[in-house]
Amino acid sequence: MPEPTKKEENEVSAPAPPPEEPSKEKEAGTAPAKEEDEVSPPSALPPGLGSRALERKDSEWSLGESPAGGEEQDKQNANSQLSTLLIEKPQTGSVKVGENITFIAKVKAEDLLRKPTIKWFKGKWMDLASKAGKHLQLKETFERHTRIYTFEMQIIKAKENYAGNYRCEVTYKDKFDSCSFDLEVHESTGTTPNIDIRSAFKRSGEGQEDAGELDFSGLLKRREVKQQEEEPEIDVWELLKNANPNEYEKIAFQYGITDLRGMLKRLKRMRRVEKKSAAFAKILDPAYQIDKGGRVRFVVELADPKLEVKWFKNGQEIRPSTKYIFEHKGNERIMFINNCALTDDSEYYVTAGDEKCSTELFVREPPIMVTKQLEDMNAYCGERVELEVEVSEDDANVKWFKNGEEIVPGPKSRYKIKVEGKKHILIIEGATKADSAEYSVMTTGGQSSAKLSVDLRPLKITTPLTDQTVKLGKEVCLKCEISENVPGKWTKNGLPVQESDRLKVVHKGRIHKLVIANALTEDEGEYVFTPDAYNVPMSAKVHVIDPPKIILDGLDADNTVTVIAGSKLRLEIPVTGEPPPKAIWSRADKAIMEGSGRIRAESYPDSSTLVIDVAERDDSGVYNINLKNEAGEAHASIKIKVVDIPDPPVAPNVTEVGDDWCIMNWEPPVYDGGSPILGYFIERKKKQSSRWMRLNFDLCKETTFEPKKMIEGVAYEVRIFAVNAIGISKPSMPSKPFVPLAVTSPPTLLAVDSVTDSSVTMKWRPPDQIGAAGLDGYVLEYCFEGSTSAKQPNENGEAAYDLPAENWIVANTDLIDKTKFTINGLPTDAKIFVRVKAINAAGASEPKYYSQPILVKEVIEAPKIRIPRHLKQTYIRRVGEAVNLVIPFQGKPRPELTWKKDGQEIDKNQINIRNSETDTIIFIRKAERSHSGKYDLRVKVDKYEESASIDIQIVDRPGPPQAVTIEDVWGENVALTWTPPKDDGNAAITGYTIQKADKKSMEWFTVIEHYHRTNATITELVIGNEYYFRVFAENMCGLSEDATMTKESAVIAKDGKIYKNPVYEDFDFTEAPMFTQPLVNTYAIAGYNATLNCSVRGNPKPKITWMKNKVAIVDDPRYRMLSNQGVCTLEIRKPSPYDGGTYCCKAVNDLGTVEIECKLEVKGGLSFCRLLLQGVPPNIIDSYLRDLQSSNPEEY
Repeated sequence: MPEPTKKEENEVSAPAPPPEEPSKEKEAGTAPAKEEDEVSPPSALPPGLGSRALERKDSEWSLGESPAGGEEQDKQNANSQLSTLLIEKPQTGSVKVGENITFIAKVKAEDLLRKPTIKWFKGKWMDLASKAGKHLQLKETFERHTRIYTFEMQIIKAKENYAGNYRCEVTYKDKFDSCSFDLEVHESTGTTPNIDIRSAFKRSGEGQEDAGELDFSGLLKRREVKQQEEEPEIDVWELLKNANPNEYEKIAFQYGITDLRGMLKRLKRMRRVEKKSAAFAKILDPAYQIDKGGRVRFVVELADPKLEVKWFKNGQEIRPSTKYIFEHKGNERIMFINNCALTDDSEYYVTAGDEKCSTELFVREPPIMVTKQLEDMNAYCGERVELEVEVSEDDANVKWFKNGEEIVPGPKSRYKIKVEGKKHILIIEGATKADSAEYSVMTTGGQSSAKLSVDLRPLKITTPLTDQTVKLGKEVCLKCEISENVPGKWTKNGLPVQESDRLKVVHKGRIHKLVIANALTEDEGEYVFTPDAYNVPMSAKVHVIDPPKIILDGLDADNTVTVIAGSKLRLEIPVTGEPPPKAIWSRADKAIMEGSGRIRAESYPDSSTLVIDVAERDDSGVYNINLKNEAGEAHASIKIKVVDIPDPPVAPNVTEVGDDWCIMNWEPPVYDGGSPILGYFIERKKKQSSRWMRLNFDLCKETTFEPKKMIEGVAYEVRIFAVNAIGISKPSMPSKPFVPLAVTSPPTLLAVDSVTDSSVTMKWRPPDQIGAAGLDGYVLEYCFEGSTSAKQPNENGEAAYDLPAENWIVANTDLIDKTKFTINGLPTDAKIFVRVKAINAAGASEPKYYSQPILVKEVIEAPKIRIPRHLKQTYIRRVGEAVNLVIPFQGKPRPELTWKKDGQEIDKNQINIRNSETDTIIFIRKAERSHSGKYDLRVKVDKYEESASIDIQIVDRPGPPQAVTIEDVWGENVALTWTPPKDDGNAAITGYTIQKADKKSMEWFTVIEHYHRTNATITELVIGNEYYFRVFAENMCGLSEDATMTKESAVIAKDGKIYKNPVYEDFDFTEAPMFTQPLVNTYAIAGYNATLNCSVRGNPKPKITWMKNKVAIVDDPRYRMLSNQGVCTLEIRKPSPYDGGTYCCKAVNDLGTVEIECKLEVKGGLSFCRLLLQGVPPNIIDSYLRDLQSSNPEEY
C-alpha cells in the first residue's frame, strides 16, 4: 500500500478518502527524466496486472487513513454486534515510541467446519497482511480442547506515525464480523522523517530497510516540513512494478498520469520477449517518459550502417523538422523530439530494411498546486455555504472530501461543485447541523482543509397556540407564528398527528396551522407543536361539545323490539353527546331505576341499556328513554313485544288408511305465541315403540298430511308440532292407533278348467301381492251375456265390463280358499262372463275378468299324450329302486286310459296305476328285473284315441365269468382266458377285474381293473411262487358279487424256457417338410414390432428361408428370424408402411420343398391403433381412414 511522499517545504499534507465509486475519466502517468536529453526506460509491468486492473476507471484514493466514524462505520459496528463470530475483540491501546504492543481476537469454532478468514486493516483500505515484517507480525493458534481460534497482531518498535484507527474483519461463508480499535503512540519527536515515496509503494518483505512500515498519516497533520536538499528521482514504472494492481490509479493521480489505461495497455504489449534482430544491434527501449516541455532522445544501433532507417509515429512517417531532429553517429541512428507536448504521447517505431522495433513515449503533466487555501467558516441552518479554493492550473482535476470521505456531486446530492478557471467552489444549499464537518480538497500536487460549523438561530414565538371550544361538526383551527421559517411536528396527546382529508397541516413561511374540518369528539385533546431542531413546544387544548342524540338506526321502522319469553333482553341504545348525557328510562310514567331488579337500566359513556333478565308476556309495552346534558335534551319511545312458542295442537284424526299410507288432519293451536304459525312438523311411531320419527323436514303449511312408507299390518300413532318464528311448540296428544292395511292385488291366470251342459269350472292363481292383511278367500261372480257392455282392454290387456254391481251373481255364498270352483245350474247354450275377487280384512281386491264370454256347452277335446323328455328314451333303474312315472295328457270329456306291458295286461298286484283328469302315474315300489319291458298307454275320448310307449329297463350286477383257464406259463408271465358271464345283469358288460393270490398266503391282489378283453397276460410274477387267479365281471351296476377262480395253479419255475425277443424292423421316420400351422394375413402398426408365425415339421430337419416379395431376407438388421421346436417366427422391428408386402416362408430338406405366403399391411397413425385396440375390424378402419383422408387431404 502507498506510504507518505516527500513534499516541498511550503506544502502541507492533508487526509484523503478511501476508494469508493469509479469515475469515467481515464488516467495515465509518466516518469521524471534523468537528464534533459535522455529519458530512463520504465521497468516491466508487475505480473499481477490483469484485465481487471486495465478496465478500472478513475478510482478515488487516499494518502492517509480516513477517520473512524460516519454512517459507514456505524453500519459495520451494528453488523459486528449482531454477529457471533468474535467472542473476544481487540481493545483500544496505547504504546510509547519504540515499544511493542499486541492485539488479540478470538473466534469460537464449535459450528465452523473450517478455519475462518481474518484480515487486519489500517484505516479503511490498508491491508496489513502485505506489511508483515520487522515492525509487524501476524500469528494464529488453535486450542483443540476449547475449539477456539486465537489471532494476534504484534506491532514491534512502534513509531509515532503508527497511531490511528485499526480494523479486524472475520468471515466464514455467509457470516461476517468486524471490530474497530485505536492505537495511540506517545512521546512523539514532532519531526517528520524523510520517507522515500518510491519505497512507500514497494511490496513489503523484499528486504528493504523500511519493510513492514504501517502508515504515513503523520504527513497528513498540519505542520511545517523541513526543506529537503533535493527531491529524489521518482521512477513511476518502478512504483507500478512493485505496487498492487488496485493501487495503480492512486499512483497515477499522485504523479499526474493522464492516460493510465492506455499506458498499461501498451506496456503490457511490450512485455513480450523481443526476438534477436539481424538488422539492429541495439533496439529501442520498451518505453520512455518525459515531462511536458522536455526533450527526449531515441537511439538505435544498426548491424549494417548501409541500411536505410525510417521513423514512424502511430504509423505515419516522421519527417525532419525543428521538432524532430535526426543524427547519424557511426552505426547509431538518433531522433530528438523537442518541446514535448501531450500530443507526443504515442507509439513510435523505426524500420531498417524489413525489420522494425518500437517503443512508447509517455508525457507527464506537472503537478497541480493549491495556491489559495480553504478557510474555516461558521453558518446558520438554512443558509447557503460556499467553500472556495484556488489551484495553479485552469480546469484542473480536484477532489473534495468531507471528514475523509469523497463528495460525489450528482442530481440527488445536496452538494454542488462550481469551477471558474482556477477557482473551485463547493456549494451547500440549505445547510443543516449534519453539514458541520472538516472539508478538504486534494490535487495531484497539494491539499487543503477547513472546518465548517453550522448552528441554529435563536427562536422567538410571535403568536402562541390558544385553547379552543367548538361544537361537533364545526372547524377547528390551531395557529401559531415563530421567528424562523423552519418546519415542525404536531402531536395530539403525545402521538404524531397524521394528515387526512379532514385534517390538514399548513406551513407558510413562519406561520404554522392545524385545521380540522367537521370536528369530532375524538378530536378532543391536547395539541402540541414543536419546531424542528428546537426544543420549544407550544400546546393548546381543544374541547368539543355536542347536544345529546339517541341513535335508533338498528331498530325497525316503528321502533319495535321483539324478545322471546324466558330469555334475557339487553337493549343497548347508542347515544351521543359531549359531555356524555344522563339517560332516564320509564314505562307508563314509572321510572326504571338502575340497580339489580329484573327490569333495570344501565348507563355507559356512549350508550344506555335496558335489561330484562327473564322476559314475560306482561313485559310487552312502550318504554321511554330521555337524554339530557348541558347542550340540550332528547327522548324516544321503544315498543317491546314479548313472543313465545305456540300452544300444542289438539290430537290429529286419521280419516283414511291404505297399505303403507294414511290421511290425517288437525286443528290449529288456540294460542299462536304472538307470532303467526309458519307450519307444522309431523311425527309417527309404532304403538309398541317409544321412538318418534319426524316425517317432514320442510314445514307443512296445511292442516292435512299424508304419511307414507309405513309397514303394513303394524299399529301406528301420529302427533303434531306447531312452529312459529320463535320456535316449536310442545307435541300434541297422539292420535288413536291405526293399522295400515291394503287389499290384495287381483287374482291371476283366470282360466276355464272345464265346461258341461249345465256347469262351468273356473281356475285361477293367487294374487301376486297379498299384503299383511293376508288372504281370507275368493268370491267368484258371473253374469249372462247381454246384461253388460264390454269396454276397451285395461292396462294389463284384459277386458273390463260396464255392469252395475247388482247384475253380477255371486257363485259361492261362502268364501272359498281353493283356486278352483264350479258354477252349477247354468242353462245350456247360455254365454256367461266370469270374474273373481280376492278378499281380506281390508276388503275386496280389483276383480280379475275372464277375457271372453264362456259358452255353457260341453266341448269334445281330442286326447293328447305329453311324454316327458326323459321318458322318450329307455328308462333305466336298478333292482330294488322305486319307479314313479307321471305322464300328462289332455282330452275332454274325461278320457279312458288303458296300460299294457309287452302286449299283456298289467298285473295290478305288482304294478300300481293311478289316473287323474290330467295325468296317469305308473308306480313300482320295489323294482325287479321282471318289471323290464315295453309299456303301452292308450287314451280314448269318444271316437278319438292316442297311444304312447315307454321302455323300462331294470338292471342288476352281472354274474361271474363262466370259466377261467391258464393257457400258458413262461418266465415270469401267465396267459389267462375266460368266457363272459351267463348273466349280464340285464346290462352290457363294461369290463373285468383280474386278481392274483400266492398259494401259500391266498391273499388276493388286484392286477388289472376295467379290462375289456376276455384274455390277458399277467407279468412280473415272482419266480418260484405258485399262483391262483380269479376274474370279476363288471357292468354299470358294478362288479359281480362272485368271481370265477382258476381250477389249476400256475407255477413260476426257476429254470424256465429261454425267452426270445421278437425281431422288429426299423421304422422309417423320414418325412418331407409340411406346414402344420400356416401363415395368416396380418395388420401391423407403424412403429410397433410385428411378428409372423408358422409351424413346420419334417425329417431331416428342414432349412427355413424367409422372403419378402420373392426376395430372400439375408443379414437385414430390421428382421430377426427364430426357429424353436418347429415354430418359425419372423420379427419385423418397428415397421413402416414400406415394410408391407407378401412374405413367404420356405422349408427345404432332402425329401422336398414347401412354401407358404401371407400378406402384411402396415398401418400408421394413432387413429388406426386406437380403433384396432377397440375391436373395430381392419377393413372398416381402412374405409373410415380413406373417407377421412379424402375429406381432409391437407392433414394427411
